[in-house]
Amino acid sequence: MSIDIRPVLHARNVRVHDRATDRAAAIHRCADVLEEIGAVHPAYREAMLDREWAMSTYLGAGVAIPHGLDMSRALVRHDSIVVLRFPDGVDWDGETVTVCVAIAARGDGHVALLAALAQILLDPARARALREADDPATVIALFQEHE
Repeated sequence: MSIDIRPVLHARNVRVHDRATDRAAAIHRCADVLEEIGAVHPAYREAMLDREWAMSTYLGAGVAIPHGLDMSRALVRHDSIVVLRFPDGVDWDGETVTVCVAIAARGDGHVALLAALAQILLDPARARALREADDPATVIALFQEHE
Protein backbone atom coordinates (compact mmCIF):
# COMPACT_ATOMS: atom_id res chain seq x y z
CA MET A 1 0.00 0.00 0.00
CA SER A 2 1.42 3.37 -0.96
CA ILE A 3 -0.18 6.66 0.00
CA ASP A 4 0.74 10.27 -0.58
CA ILE A 5 1.30 11.68 2.88
CA ARG A 6 2.85 14.94 1.71
CA PRO A 7 -0.32 16.98 2.35
CA VAL A 8 -0.45 16.02 6.06
CA LEU A 9 3.01 14.90 7.20
CA HIS A 10 6.11 17.02 6.67
CA ALA A 11 9.60 16.77 8.17
CA ARG A 12 8.84 19.79 10.38
CA ASN A 13 5.96 17.77 11.89
CA VAL A 14 8.29 15.03 13.17
CA ARG A 15 10.27 15.28 16.40
CA VAL A 16 12.36 12.20 17.20
CA HIS A 17 14.02 13.28 20.46
CA ASP A 18 11.18 14.71 22.53
CA ARG A 19 10.52 14.40 26.24
CA ALA A 20 7.44 14.31 28.44
CA THR A 21 7.00 13.48 32.10
CA ASP A 22 3.56 11.90 31.68
CA ARG A 23 0.63 11.37 29.31
CA ALA A 24 -0.78 14.87 29.75
CA ALA A 25 2.64 16.42 29.09
CA ALA A 26 3.00 14.29 25.94
CA ILE A 27 -0.38 15.50 24.68
CA HIS A 28 0.64 19.09 25.44
CA ARG A 29 3.82 18.56 23.39
CA CYS A 30 1.71 17.23 20.50
CA ALA A 31 -0.56 20.27 20.74
CA ASP A 32 2.50 22.55 20.87
CA VAL A 33 3.74 21.18 17.55
CA LEU A 34 0.28 21.26 15.93
CA GLU A 35 0.00 24.93 16.95
CA GLU A 36 3.57 25.70 15.87
CA ILE A 37 2.87 24.46 12.33
CA GLY A 38 -0.40 26.39 12.20
CA ALA A 39 -2.63 23.32 11.97
CA VAL A 40 -4.93 24.08 14.89
CA HIS A 41 -6.44 26.84 17.00
CA PRO A 42 -4.98 26.84 20.54
CA ALA A 43 -8.30 25.56 21.95
CA TYR A 44 -7.69 22.23 20.16
CA ARG A 45 -5.27 21.37 22.98
CA GLU A 46 -8.15 21.06 25.45
CA ALA A 47 -10.12 18.95 22.98
CA MET A 48 -7.16 16.55 22.76
CA LEU A 49 -7.01 16.29 26.56
CA ASP A 50 -10.81 15.84 26.77
CA ARG A 51 -10.60 13.00 24.25
CA GLU A 52 -7.84 11.32 26.22
CA TRP A 53 -9.71 11.48 29.50
CA ALA A 54 -12.89 10.17 27.82
CA MET A 55 -11.08 7.25 26.17
CA SER A 56 -7.39 6.43 25.98
CA THR A 57 -5.79 6.94 22.59
CA TYR A 58 -3.20 4.20 23.24
CA LEU A 59 -3.14 1.82 20.26
CA GLY A 60 -0.54 -0.70 21.36
CA ALA A 61 3.05 -1.43 20.33
CA GLY A 62 4.17 1.70 22.19
CA VAL A 63 2.05 4.05 20.06
CA ALA A 64 -0.74 6.50 20.95
CA ILE A 65 -2.79 8.67 18.59
CA PRO A 66 -3.86 11.81 20.48
CA HIS A 67 -6.59 13.77 18.70
CA GLY A 68 -9.55 15.99 19.44
CA LEU A 69 -13.20 15.16 19.85
CA ASP A 70 -15.43 15.19 16.76
CA MET A 71 -16.93 18.51 17.85
CA SER A 72 -13.45 20.09 17.79
CA ARG A 73 -13.02 19.75 14.02
CA ALA A 74 -13.87 23.45 13.60
CA LEU A 75 -10.66 24.22 15.54
CA VAL A 76 -8.55 22.54 12.83
CA ARG A 77 -7.11 25.02 10.34
CA HIS A 78 -5.70 22.33 8.04
CA ASP A 79 -5.40 18.55 8.25
CA SER A 80 -2.09 17.53 9.70
CA ILE A 81 -0.30 14.73 11.47
CA VAL A 82 2.60 15.18 13.87
CA VAL A 83 4.82 12.36 15.05
CA LEU A 84 6.67 12.76 18.32
CA ARG A 85 9.09 10.11 19.51
CA PHE A 86 9.80 9.91 23.23
CA PRO A 87 12.96 7.77 23.53
CA ASP A 88 12.65 7.59 27.34
CA GLY A 89 9.02 6.47 27.08
CA VAL A 90 5.94 7.99 28.67
CA ASP A 91 3.61 6.20 31.09
CA TRP A 92 0.24 6.01 29.36
CA ASP A 93 -2.12 4.69 31.98
CA GLY A 94 0.14 1.72 32.71
CA GLU A 95 1.50 1.27 29.17
CA THR A 96 4.73 2.75 27.84
CA VAL A 97 4.39 5.03 24.82
CA THR A 98 7.43 5.93 22.78
CA VAL A 99 5.62 7.37 19.74
CA CYS A 100 2.64 9.73 19.54
CA VAL A 101 0.98 10.23 16.18
CA ALA A 102 -1.18 13.28 16.84
CA ILE A 103 -4.03 13.95 14.44
CA ALA A 104 -5.76 17.17 13.46
CA ALA A 105 -8.41 16.62 10.82
CA ARG A 106 -11.43 18.55 9.59
CA GLY A 107 -12.74 15.62 7.57
CA ASP A 108 -11.51 12.14 6.77
CA GLY A 109 -8.22 13.04 5.07
CA HIS A 110 -6.30 11.31 7.85
CA VAL A 111 -7.91 7.91 7.30
CA ALA A 112 -5.33 6.71 4.76
CA LEU A 113 -2.52 7.69 7.11
CA LEU A 114 -4.15 5.77 9.95
CA ALA A 115 -4.39 2.75 7.66
CA ALA A 116 -0.68 3.12 6.94
CA LEU A 117 0.01 3.37 10.68
CA ALA A 118 -1.98 0.18 11.26
CA GLN A 119 0.13 -1.60 8.63
CA ILE A 120 3.31 -0.41 10.34
CA LEU A 121 2.13 -1.64 13.72
CA LEU A 122 1.10 -5.04 12.34
CA ASP A 123 4.66 -5.63 11.14
CA PRO A 124 6.92 -6.06 14.20
CA ALA A 125 10.06 -4.95 12.32
CA ARG A 126 8.42 -1.79 10.99
CA ALA A 127 6.83 -1.04 14.39
CA ARG A 128 10.28 -1.33 15.99
CA ALA A 129 11.74 0.91 13.25
CA LEU A 130 9.10 3.56 14.04
CA ARG A 131 9.81 3.37 17.78
CA GLU A 132 13.58 3.63 17.14
CA ALA A 133 13.60 6.18 14.28
CA ASP A 134 16.22 8.85 14.83
CA ASP A 135 15.42 11.20 11.95
CA PRO A 136 12.22 12.58 10.38
CA ALA A 137 13.00 11.09 6.95
CA THR A 138 12.90 7.57 8.40
CA VAL A 139 9.51 8.20 9.97
CA ILE A 140 8.08 9.61 6.74
CA ALA A 141 9.53 6.73 4.71
CA LEU A 142 7.86 4.19 7.00
CA PHE A 143 4.48 5.74 6.23
CA GLN A 144 5.22 5.70 2.49
CA GLU A 145 6.50 2.12 2.27
CA HIS A 146 4.69 -0.37 0.12
CA GLU A 147 3.33 -3.30 1.99
